[in-house]
Amino acid sequence: MDPRFSLVLISLVLAFTALFDPSSGDDSEELLIRQVVGDGDALLNPHHHFSLFKRRFGKSYSSQEEHDYRFEVFKANLHRAKRHQALDPTATHGVTKFSDLTPSEFRKKFLGIRSRLHFPADANKAPILPTNNLPTDFDWRDQGAVTPVKNQGSCGSCWSFSATGALEGANFLATGKLVSLSEQQLVDCDHECDPEEPGSCDSGCNGGLMNSAFEYILKTGGVMREEEYPYTGTDGETCKFDKSKIAASVANFSVISLNEDQIAANLVKNGPLAVAINAVFMQTYIGRVSCPYICSRRLDHGVLLVGYGSAGYAPVRLKEKPYWIIKNSWGENWGENGYYKICRGRNVCGVDSMVSTVAAVQTSS
Repeated sequence: MDPRFSLVLISLVLAFTALFDPSSGDDSEELLIRQVVGDGDALLNPHHHFSLFKRRFGKSYSSQEEHDYRFEVFKANLHRAKRHQALDPTATHGVTKFSDLTPSEFRKKFLGIRSRLHFPADANKAPILPTNNLPTDFDWRDQGAVTPVKNQGSCGSCWSFSATGALEGANFLATGKLVSLSEQQLVDCDHECDPEEPGSCDSGCNGGLMNSAFEYILKTGGVMREEEYPYTGTDGETCKFDKSKIAASVANFSVISLNEDQIAANLVKNGPLAVAINAVFMQTYIGRVSCPYICSRRLDHGVLLVGYGSAGYAPVRLKEKPYWIIKNSWGENWGENGYYKICRGRNVCGVDSMVSTVAAVQTSS
């Protein structure tokens, strides 16, 4: 027998044993739930995995009827995760904290990009930057320019987290200080509209657009600290913006071209970028580099682009794949500690279609 084959076989046996060893306690449950789509028994024994899911994510339901309904949704999502795994083999898909939600519930509660591609009149086109000396790998987290992963809750305010994340990074570059900014201010106070498209206003938990948020910040003067205007994830609150407590202000913002080298160059020079994406594969995403064979470019989720890598290992395709590093706003118990990796090179899931850079007002403080 080829010794290389023997080594692979032994590794697989050890991994399988560790995964299903009942003596390994909670760790084995963690592995079970994370590898559910690779387990041939998972779809045959959904009750067991639903119990693990409820315990892992602290799920409880108001009635037996609701519990039974969520179990049926959970079973459907097991099959959906398996389909996603087949379509996106370079990532790992499985059970997430969203596995008891229908796709429409997931979109309504956790996405929130207004479906239009029109940019505000004040948005400049980013100048073309040189790309010949870009670093091979880059991550703004290593520079201290990214705040910890936040959680938007069941409010479609992703756009506000994307906008404040970009401004937090820009403000860091301008002042040398990392300040967590208030998403709730945007949810409560930003109702910026596109005059050319009726009904396309930023609408709190009902969705918005990062560029419109930048427009609002530009007009109103700035954003308060998160600690002084904390996030509640609720709509309809009275605007509590206090201009005397502005922590960061927008100098200007620009739209970046679809060219991925230009996106990378702007990321390196100007800080984290506000990005829109199609999130259809994100409901079941566990980790590794997502590079689906087919993905709509209809944008429905706002995220923050913080870096890129040159080599995300893709064993199915037998070669290294470059990828973008995305900060999400669904808490650290989703994805790779709150982050998402998606491959670079062909505008997968529309990740290159709506990218903006923002500059903060430079202050002496």
